[in-house]
Amino acid sequence: MGPKKKKKSGGKSKVSKAEQLRLQKEEEERRLKEEEEAQIQAQQEEAARLEKERIEQELMKKLEAKDQERRESELAELHSLEQKFLSAQQWKRDYRAYAKWEHYLSCDGNPDPTVLQEINTFMSLWRDDQNEDIQLVMKKGEQVLNLIEKLQFLLLDTPLNEITEKETVQYQESILELQNLLHQKYNGATDHLLKSGNMHEDADSGNMQAVIKDKNVTLCIWANLKKKVRFKNHVFYDAKHGFDLSKSLAVNSVAVRILHTHYDHVSPLWLQCQSVPKLEVLDSQELTQHSKNNVEEPEEEKKKAKEQPNMPAEGETCSDRRKSAISFKENSDSPAGINETTEEEIRRKSETLDIPSQVQDPLLWEETNEKEGTNGKEETITDENIVDLQQFVPVGGVYHIDVLRLPPQVKQINDWSMVELLDVGLEAYPYPPEEAEDAAQPLIKITLGLSDSVMYFEDPVIARWDPAGQQWRTDGISNITHETQERTVTFAMSAFYTVALLQDAHLNMPYQAWELRPTGVDEAILVVAAVFATIRIHIKGNQCMLSSVVVEKKNVLSHITGKWISPVDLRALLKKAGVNIFPGEYSHKYVSVSQKAPLAEVRAYQQMALVASAFAFAWSKWNLEAGQEQVVFKVSEHLKADSVSDNDWSLYLFNGQKAQKLKITETSEAFSEELEEDSEFHSTLLHMLKDFASQEAIDKVETANFLFIDVVYQLLLATRVLTYS
Repeated sequence: MGPKKKKKSGGKSKVSKAEQLRLQKEEEERRLKEEEEAQIQAQQEEAARLEKERIEQELMKKLEAKDQERRESELAELHSLEQKFLSAQQWKRDYRAYAKWEHYLSCDGNPDPTVLQEINTFMSLWRDDQNEDIQLVMKKGEQVLNLIEKLQFLLLDTPLNEITEKETVQYQESILELQNLLHQKYNGATDHLLKSGNMHEDADSGNMQAVIKDKNVTLCIWANLKKKVRFKNHVFYDAKHGFDLSKSLAVNSVAVRILHTHYDHVSPLWLQCQSVPKLEVLDSQELTQHSKNNVEEPEEEKKKAKEQPNMPAEGETCSDRRKSAISFKENSDSPAGINETTEEEIRRKSETLDIPSQVQDPLLWEETNEKEGTNGKEETITDENIVDLQQFVPVGGVYHIDVLRLPPQVKQINDWSMVELLDVGLEAYPYPPEEAEDAAQPLIKITLGLSDSVMYFEDPVIARWDPAGQQWRTDGISNITHETQERTVTFAMSAFYTVALLQDAHLNMPYQAWELRPTGVDEAILVVAAVFATIRIHIKGNQCMLSSVVVEKKNVLSHITGKWISPVDLRALLKKAGVNIFPGEYSHKYVSVSQKAPLAEVRAYQQMALVASAFAFAWSKWNLEAGQEQVVFKVSEHLKADSVSDNDWSLYLFNGQKAQKLKITETSEAFSEELEEDSEFHSTLLHMLKDFASQEAIDKVETANFLFIDVVYQLLLATRVLTYS
């Protein structure tokens, strides 16, 4: 047996406990010391923060005081520069008068569409003209379309104070009468062609087939001369249109017409008259009215404004909408004249008045009553088959697809051509037959070739026109197939309808980016990178030109590029081609955007246009982070024709009444309103840019042509890049 193990001493255990207590005490003392040091450090940091805030507040107060001291002189200088907007208006007024005088002196036989007697005489003479030759009708139709375009341009481009309500109504009535007369003439020409159907007999089928077209119209006619079931379908190869008929139609004396008008004379006039929302700059000395002169709106006017209707009815004409605009304009200030108008007043006015897009004060954009939609175009559509024309618009014209009774044919007897004349004129063939309403009738299959001059970025919505309800509807149309490569669309109809291909008006919004860059003396380029396309617009003098439309790295729509036209005409061309980058009055309901305060947005466009001859502007990601009351964009002095490098851009913030240069860059981690070092506040963007601009740039701004400034401003207002990007 080995030696016995010694028992553990109890003293060691006691020492361990004592050591543990000592360590705990030291730990507690260290913790308390650290807490005390942390508290002292926090107090020091808080004191430093407060001191920094105090210094910053003092600096801000000094900067704001300095801004207030020079505010009056800066606004006066801005007012002097803003007179260029008035000069542009006067120039356009003189140009309209000159054009009218030149037309009077020309004596070219064309009527002045603004003179009621002349336009009525023109229509009366053509109405009485019995010559129904299709080529002559097409030639005359081009003249009619030009007259309609002139009237529409006047309605869209003439300021309200230069056109009376009576003239507005007259122009609209003339447009409708010209449209109706033109369609009547195409019906007469169709009847004339059908009477001599055997002259256009197809060698294979023995039936009549003809395709007659020009740049405005494509007329396809097929007549069932042989009445054989095996010839119940047909393709017009020159137009890529075609149809399949039911057996009952294939054995009857019928004709099928597909009249494709590349224009839309079917949709309501308010849609045809829709224009770019724009700002009318009044020739008033209150363009830069100071806050001390701003008088609060009397209670009676507030009450009166609230009693005004909120929305025009669907069937209401453009004249009714312009009437409400006129009554508003008589009791409101020009946006250019309310530097100090509170946004509360702007919001209050916008909630009680509706201004049509063609004359709408942009300060009231987006600020509509939450209760809108109780009547008119904004009325909630409960029938899902009715097309919302605020969201979808016809693109590519209108297709009048008709089945007609075949009139008596011309018979050749020796050297004589004889035909039985009927008083009924062109007569529709009832389909489906009235006696078979309850029985299911075979559907009519239609194929339409899509024009190369129109872009369809998504499968189009096919709708039929309902004359009774004056609306486009989607019921009665089924089995739709869109062949993108072949550029055709095929569908079935329960009856013969007038149809259109509609596209979402906002599918290219919001824009991915934009840039406005000067390229020479009174020249600039506006680039809008939309969802599906990149659009480049060249601005020069009083006109603009579509430089290119790029889709998937390919240039498209070459037929409308390279032409110098007005901003109004450019907008019409792009929308007609299916490329819409022009938000409408209610677009904010269909596009997810951060709505900007109208005061900040509109005044930004004004002052950007004033300096666009020497400064480039571009999209900034921080604009979304800046909130609704202010806008953020990139700016760079730019006196060359080349592009702007990334390092040359600076960020500026503007709320309509105060501008500042930001310290952050486009690559910063977070948004901050901190001022750039050694920079100040200014009441205008113009003077903010002056702090960092060269004398050459300032000289260029001061000598910029007023027409160039006006076109830049119109395009910025039309595209609304600060909200829809």
